Amino acid sequence: MDLTKGQQLEGCTIFLFGATGDLAKRKLYPALYSLYKEKKLANFAVIGMARSPRTDEQFRENVRDSIEEFSRYKKTANDDWVDFAAHFHYNALNSDDAKGFEALRAKAEQIESNEGLIGNRLYYLALAPELFGTVTSQLKEAGFLQSDGWNRLVIEKPFGYDHASAAQLNDDIRTAFKEHEIYRIDHYLGKEMVQNIEVIRFANAFFEPLWNRDHIANIQITLSETVGVEDRGGYYDQAGALRDMGQNHMLQMIAMMAMEPPSRLKPEDIRDEKVKVLRSLRAYETVEEVRDHVIRAQYVEGEADGKVLPAYRAEDKVDPISKTETFFAAKVFVDNFRWAGVPFYIRTGKRLPAKSTEVVVEFKNIPERVHFANSMQLEPNLLVFRVQPMEGIYIKFNGKEPGGGSHIIPIAMDFCQTCQVGLNTPEAYERLLHDAIAGDSTYFTRWDEVAYAWKFIDSIGQAWSQNDRDLLFYESGSWGPKEAMELLEQDGFRWWPVQGQDEGEITWVMPQ
Repeated sequence: MDLTKGQQLEGCTIFLFGATGDLAKRKLYPALYSLYKEKKLANFAVIGMARSPRTDEQFRENVRDSIEEFSRYKKTANDDWVDFAAHFHYNALNSDDAKGFEALRAKAEQIESNEGLIGNRLYYLALAPELFGTVTSQLKEAGFLQSDGWNRLVIEKPFGYDHASAAQLNDDIRTAFKEHEIYRIDHYLGKEMVQNIEVIRFANAFFEPLWNRDHIANIQITLSETVGVEDRGGYYDQAGALRDMGQNHMLQMIAMMAMEPPSRLKPEDIRDEKVKVLRSLRAYETVEEVRDHVIRAQYVEGEADGKVLPAYRAEDKVDPISKTETFFAAKVFVDNFRWAGVPFYIRTGKRLPAKSTEVVVEFKNIPERVHFANSMQLEPNLLVFRVQPMEGIYIKFNGKEPGGGSHIIPIAMDFCQTCQVGLNTPEAYERLLHDAIAGDSTYFTRWDEVAYAWKFIDSIGQAWSQNDRDLLFYESGSWGPKEAMELLEQDGFRWWPVQGQDEGEITWVMPQ
């Protein structure tokens, strides 16, 4: 979605539940301000809800503090700010207070009348998932969904803890909202280069004919973090890397890499193709299958930049004998005609040496008996999608070394999108909020996507619950346990370095 072009968004009222929380402060208010500054959002009202009492003016000051600290538009000119702030209102509310919801509806109708809004309503639940059902039920009972315009619900992950809890949560929400009104956010789908995967694949004639098992040797997806669990120890110790990153971000990126070309560039057609990929994932249902294809590990004490980093079990609100994984790597197969036999290697973890998200497509090398291959020890061609920290595309191919002789060397073509357009590019939440208000559900997850992803993840989690002995350990500041490297080596491959990592930086430690 190009946020710099096109028509202004339709007028709406945004109901923000969890208005004093960290997500609203760091992401949502800056995103709304960017849309306003770019004249994409003009006729709107925001009603923020949280339990603590405050006035509209106090709320607007909170919003201003957020924008000054986190917005990519750092300056809030006085005339701009007065107009922008006037759109924000506050209402103290408890999620189980039926009379409070009725009063909120009356207040919203008054604001809509004053602002000339026609009843289009976006409900953003920046809340704990256990409150989703309660809030949506209260909205229905208080008559919010009987407005003259559209109603849309935006909810954050985690969407359940497993398939059973996700299904129950979905049933609760569906008592109030229809599926086409529900926008489940995976903020990775709002990132520029993740959305660019679809364009690179389907808009370039020299990629799509090669995008299959005949030409691609493997695909690698790395999502590495340098931080530990920070202040999320209580949540993370219940979730772990598999549920926190695998069920959503990693599987969504596999789906985008492996999907068939959609018949039309319509949201439902695109999401249909992603569902087909998730439905084709090879399930690992026994302890032995999981052990052969999935690595799980937990960080222990280590060192980075001369600083000692604590072990996971020493983190705040973490069980001192916790078996929760902070790293996992897996070899995944998409068992359909296009991808039969091609491994998708995925890895994610905390306390790794670099913060990076990359997708590497490794193409099959030229036949071994060909003269060039025998004499030059050629490396395979690579196509790399760099998602963060720098956004861009990197292509590695082989060419003649400049000067005399016929020595062949790898040559890189590196397109840095961030360098080209600058760092002041739209954030993921800007795109996703824009799309939700515009009614474009392309980069939001549909229920059947969530369901198939949970079914794949659940079988792995159930195998792990039967066998604690497979938990490995790695030093903080390293690239995980050596078994994660062996997962590729046994197939004749290796992990390709990501941004911020040199070949010589890869270190592997034995499990404890």
